[in-house]
Amino acid sequence: MHILVLGAGVVGTTTAWFLQKQGHQVTVVDRQSQAGLETSYANGGQISVSHAEPWANPSAPLKVLKWLFRADAPLLFRPKPDPAQWRWAISFLTQCTPAKAAHNIRQMVNLGTYSRGKLQALRQETGLEYDHLEKGILHFYTNPAEFDAALEPTRIMCELGCDRQVIDANRAVELEPALKPIQHKIAGATYTSEDESGDARKFTQALAERCRVAGVEFCYGTQVLGFERAGERILGVQVLKNGHHETLRADAYVLSLGSFSALLARQLGLFLNIYPAKGYSITVPVKNEEAAFNVSLTDDEYKLVYSRLGDRIRVAGTAELSGYSRTLNYTRCRAIVRRTAEIMPEAGYWDQAEFWTGLRPATPSNVPYVGKSHFANLYLNTGHGTLGWTHSCGSAAALADIVDGRKPEVDFAFSGI
Repeated sequence: MHILVLGAGVVGTTTAWFLQKQGHQVTVVDRQSQAGLETSYANGGQISVSHAEPWANPSAPLKVLKWLFRADAPLLFRPKPDPAQWRWAISFLTQCTPAKAAHNIRQMVNLGTYSRGKLQALRQETGLEYDHLEKGILHFYTNPAEFDAALEPTRIMCELGCDRQVIDANRAVELEPALKPIQHKIAGATYTSEDESGDARKFTQALAERCRVAGVEFCYGTQVLGFERAGERILGVQVLKNGHHETLRADAYVLSLGSFSALLARQLGLFLNIYPAKGYSITVPVKNEEAAFNVSLTDDEYKLVYSRLGDRIRVAGTAELSGYSRTLNYTRCRAIVRRTAEIMPEAGYWDQAEFWTGLRPATPSNVPYVGKSHFANLYLNTGHGTLGWTHSCGSAAALADIVDGRKPEVDFAFSGI
């Protein structure tokens, strides 16, 4: 079967890989000149099954209200006259109950564990190199209340098979000596030894090359405009390439356009509750090897993640719900630099920080859309929010099974809209 994958980020590229592995002819369409140049370009770098507590949790409404007028807030809601934004916000609030948060944790842990295994198998099969480290992820808390609030989600994750150990400040510094300067400030921590880190862009571009060698066609510089349809079937995708309008046809189609998936789906009468959560990152050269970290870190109070990518340090996080603009907010960029330099002042050349921003395709629950739409030949693999890198291989493998009429191996609430 010929399958057209819309989007060449980490999710679209892994989807192409698993579909071609199952014998399908695959074409990938993307408006950029290479794979992995948008949301996958400079993300936090974590393969983080342990990062499964959804933004929508019982403590979130009060925090969002408190942060409403802080330009450097970890989660910033900028109200706009946009019905999609308000629908998303209201749905977000409905997901903040303990029962729904526990349900969403289950979905994310199950998909994350499965996906991490698929990534490890893919790496063993292909030998891909992307600055990956298998040293685990350490969540540290400098606010005692934040640490106490993390204990119940951690308990749920452990029950689901995510070995997230609760540890004290001494053990945290033993695992990662780079935290020594703030040891006296650490109220507690958790550590998941099986989690990983790596450069999502390097991975995506290396895998895209493997896909190309295996026969996958990539149509770069091609903007998706809309669909041709007949009843409940997609007949083609309308695109713009080199100033010319074309219609690309296939037997089936996969929508993996991140935050832009929702806009395109509306043309078909499909409502995907995805809204862009604008995230930021900094990338800096390592300054002092002894002061720099190797274990990937999560600063839960400030919603920042730290990954070591070879001779570079990547720090990413925060979320800004303010539409589709990708203009850098330097207040938020400087806030990341300030917090990171406070924690490990000698680790990197903080004055050389390279700033980046991207649009994470967030659902109110943090659970992505993976599965078949009500159109006979349209499939969804989108809405992964902050966990696109973590969930990419698992959601791609599961979707390939769904396309072939098989039940995926993972226990997950697959979409059927």
